[in-house]
Order: sequence, then C-alpha cells, then structure tokens
Amino acid sequence: MNNRYYYLLLLFVSLAAPFVLPDYRTQLALLWVMVIFALTWDVMGGQMGYNSFGNILFFGVGMYACAVIQRDSGLSYFPALLLGIAAGGVIALLLALLIGNGLLGLRGHYFAIGTLGLGVAAGEIAGGWDYIGAGSGMTPPLFPTELTVRDTFFYYLFFIWALLTFFSLHWLYQGRFGLALNAIRDNEDKAEAMGLHTTRYKVAAWSVAALFLGVTGGAMGNLIGFIDPKEVAFAGSTYGVWMILMAIAGGKGTLWGPVIGAVVFHITQEIFWTLLLGWQRVALGALIIVIVLFFPQGIMGWVRQQFPRRIDSDQLTSDQLTSDQITSEQIASKQRIPDNPRQTHHQRKNKQSHPL
Repeated sequence: MNNRYYYLLLLFVSLAAPFVLPDYRTQLALLWVMVIFALTWDVMGGQMGYNSFGNILFFGVGMYACAVIQRDSGLSYFPALLLGIAAGGVIALLLALLIGNGLLGLRGHYFAIGTLGLGVAAGEIAGGWDYIGAGSGMTPPLFPTELTVRDTFFYYLFFIWALLTFFSLHWLYQGRFGLALNAIRDNEDKAEAMGLHTTRYKVAAWSVAALFLGVTGGAMGNLIGFIDPKEVAFAGSTYGVWMILMAIAGGKGTLWGPVIGAVVFHITQEIFWTLLLGWQRVALGALIIVIVLFFPQGIMGWVRQQFPRRIDSDQLTSDQLTSDQITSEQIASKQRIPDNPRQTHHQRKNKQSHPL
C-alpha cells in the first residue's frame, strides 16, 4: 500500500477519535502533547546525539508566558490565548538562543549534567516569584463554553500542532540541517575540521525544539486549568523524563520512532493507572526495563531488524538513517566544503593552477 494511503488512514482516525471516544477526549489531547514531547527531544537527543534533560524549561516558560498575557492583556479568551501561545513560543525560542551559546559549548555527559539543573532552577524561581503566583501557582482564564467543547477544541489544537511539528522536522531533516545534525552526532571534531559551524547548528536545533515546546506549554496550561511551578510547568521528574523515555522506546534518531514511542507509552500509562492504581509506577518502570533489555534500538529498530525487506531504502530520509549511514563526508560533498576552511582565496587559486 502506498504511504499516502497510510497517512490518509491515520488522518481519518485522528479526526474521528474524539467523537468515537468522547469520554477520553482529554487523554487523547494529552496523547498529542506526548508526541510533541518525544519529537522535540529527539531533535537533540536522537538526531544530534546531545542528551538534554532541560527541555522542560521551554515548556514551562511558554506555559507561564501564555497565562500572564491572558491575565494582563485585557483581551477576550480566544484572542488572548492565541497571542499568549505565540508569545510563549517566541520567548522560549529566544531563551534557547540566549543560553544555548553557553551550554552547547559542553559535550557529552557534561552537557547532560549542565541541562539537568535548568528545570529545577526554573521551578524554584517560579515558586518564589509573586508576579506569577509564586508557590500558589496560576489559574488561566476559564474556557468560555462547556467542558466537552473545551476538550474537543484543545484536542484539535494539539493535533494540528503535532502535525506541524512532525512535517516541519521531516522537512528539516531532509536537507542540510538534518545532515549537519547527523554529522555532529557521528563525529563532531571531524565535522568542525571540515568547516561545519557546529555550535551554530546545535543552537539552531535547540531553538527549534524550544519553539514547539513553548507553544505546547501555552496551550497545555489552559487544558489542565492550573499551573503549578514544580508539578506542571517545570515537572522534570514526569514530563521531563517521559519525553526522553518515549523517544528511546520508539527508536531515537528516527522520525516515526518518537511518535510510536509516545503512543505506546501514553496508552500503557493510562492502562496502568486504571488497572494498577497504586502500583502504576512500578509497572511502568518494569515496562521500561523490558524495552531497554529486549528492544535496545527501540521499537523502530526492532522492526527494521525483523522486516528489513519491507523498508524501501530509497525512500529513507536523513532522519531515518542510522549513525553509520550518515557521516560528515556527506555534508562536505553536499555543501562543497573545502578540505581546509582556513585556506585563503589566493591559496585555493594557486592550488587549482598547480594541481601537483
């Protein structure tokens, strides 16, 4: 079956879901939030090989920015919501640009440790800032109609934003940006030696993730109805960890892996919380251990090992290739980067005139 029919089938199921399962509209809306979490974390952790524990910072900043604009702008609910969501995304992006140049100078586990404190520090700052409610949190304006309409509205809002996130990343991964991220993941020193501005691409990647997370946070605060600085906005122990687990479970470094991981994780989590109340976290931890032991490459990696012939290698984009299939040499050949980027124009001209 052509991939187009799969996309159409998924689109039809997604559009019909809130009407087929009306009692689960909130959970279905949260499912798209989880998809966005996993996709945005994979930009850094999967495509570029930089494991970040601080992405929750941008989610919380977007949530607070939207709530403050809704409270202080004097606009009606929907104009204030749209303005707040846009402002949350922009502020998160600017914050990533600001701190990225410093933190992304670190590599490996040093970067991971450096980002670990971002969400914790932000939660403490928000918990002591009276302007945004301090430890008491904030309550966004109430949705102007009944709850069923609210849940349906946010379901489709998150669904549309998840689609935009997915196809935007798909487009980015197919070009120079995706190849650059994979070159950094494979061998950053070699990529730099061949003329790639690695810091610039690392900051750009983090900013892309921050933009999508900031917008998601702005809408999420209105869906939940209450913003707690540590348990909701900067919930590093839940949302911050879940986005990593979902990407790894599905298969990091791929486009569909984080989506599949988010769907499996969210559905399993809801089942555990329904059937194993009190033991749900133990069961969830056991599930994670099983995935790591038996599916070390994630669900997508396992599928490729079991059914290699069903994957058309000609249709694989840069986001679907493994680390040994994309190297910094491909960046150089695609962008015609000189062997020595410090050569002057006169030196290159002389070299062309005297090839031997």
